[in-house]
Amino acid sequence: MRVKTENRRQAIIDAARAVFHEVGYERASMAGISARIGGSKATLYNYFKSKEELFAAAMLEAIEEQGMPLLDLLTPEGTDLTKALREFGLAFVRFISMAKVLSVVRTAIAEGAHSGLGAMLYVRGPQRAWQEIEARLAQLMKAGLLRQADPGIAALHLKALLEAGVLEPALYGAPPCLDEATSVGRAVEVFLAAYGAPAA
Repeated sequence: MRVKTENRRQAIIDAARAVFHEVGYERASMAGISARIGGSKATLYNYFKSKEELFAAAMLEAIEEQGMPLLDLLTPEGTDLTKALREFGLAFVRFISMAKVLSVVRTAIAEGAHSGLGAMLYVRGPQRAWQEIEARLAQLMKAGLLRQADPGIAALHLKALLEAGVLEPALYGAPPCLDEATSVGRAVEVFLAAYGAPAA
């Protein structure tokens, strides 16, 4: 029975993702999504209590599949830290520049002023991801590869440095301020200048 339940939930998410991509968040409706899967609105509400929650599940599931593996690039054992940070940075910059990621960010910003969707997407997406990055940086500090500092603040600084000149132009449909290799290279230099372990 549980397999059927999970299969049904996944079918709803897949249908919802298609509808959201076709008509956008605002024009999509629970009735339209239920019609797509041949069920009723009551079935949808058994799985998701609102359109906001369904949108968050549909959009973030696909993004997490590609985004969460980036964390594996930041591991303390045998790490060439500069190389690891550059590889993570390049993967992160490419990730946040993806059309589907930008679409979710734009929707979250647009809806954030008048619904709970923006906050929900932030908590389940960026906030969760950067809490994971915080944990990785804490491990790097414990391993002596970064100086001891507040890993939460360090994670926010790393995020800001990597996004600088990349995310904002992308959200406006403009080209980045610098090519990705230069942008990431300078971000890593500045981050290590602030958080690199002192020379022995």
